[in-house]
Amino acid sequence: MPDPAARDAAEEASALSHPPVDPDSTASYGDHPDQVVDFYAPRGGDRAPLVVVLHGGAWRAPYDRRHITPFVDYLARRGFAVASVEYRRGGEIPSPRGEGPVAGRWPETFDDVATALDALPGLARTHLPQADPRRTVVTGHSAGGHLALWAAARHVLPAGAPWRLDAPPALRGVVALAPIAHFGRAVELDVCGGAVRQLLGGDALYESRAGHADPAALLPTGIATAVVQGREDSVVPQAVAEAYVDAAAKAGEMVGLTLLDGVGHFPLIDPAADACAVVAEEIAQLAW
Repeated sequence: MPDPAARDAAEEASALSHPPVDPDSTASYGDHPDQVVDFYAPRGGDRAPLVVVLHGGAWRAPYDRRHITPFVDYLARRGFAVASVEYRRGGEIPSPRGEGPVAGRWPETFDDVATALDALPGLARTHLPQADPRRTVVTGHSAGGHLALWAAARHVLPAGAPWRLDAPPALRGVVALAPIAHFGRAVELDVCGGAVRQLLGGDALYESRAGHADPAALLPTGIATAVVQGREDSVVPQAVAEAYVDAAAKAGEMVGLTLLDGVGHFPLIDPAADACAVVAEEIAQLAW
């Protein structure tokens, strides 16, 4: 049996081995350097569905959108118009246990995702005229998968939440890739070294903030949702995705779950991996 740690390292090295791909255009949605969107035109040149990509990295500062640009370019080469969103992440202050940078910023991480998604139709008209915002699908990997699910659930946020929408967002659907989708299960499994608790500001604030941020608490959404998950993922284990799908079912909503045998965390965004083609097909089923 392959060593899980060695497999994970090899998969990560493969996914991150591709050179970054520069965008066709970049636009700001705020004054902070991280408040930007990169646009990639569909390589076929025709009017195409708009795919919004939210990168992962445990909401931590060292991981920015550059690492996911080969995946973004892969989608553009498959005929999609793509918008890759950057957002403010955790600072460089080590966590209390000295395990690295703190995950996320409250409320800035959520402010940015909400603001970017609201601004995208207008920005796309200028910077990506090939995009059809009426056919928008949001996707994200890992922590970005969490943000994708959250972005599609803003209309069911608690009353008074600053990011709440009065009506469902105009989305064809969401494709979440190995998402941190169920906070309770992620905390139990200590996913990404306590990243969920850090995102919400620590133990003292966890309970009061989880209802505004946990996708499993924001159900049903009425938005078509699919989750793609590797069975061998030890970074965000399959159990997290299954807990989210179960929560959706209890709320009366069907969420598609595609489990990939022999696949870990990173092949989902690796253009050289077969899993990446599965992801593209899941997006196409909702977008076209």
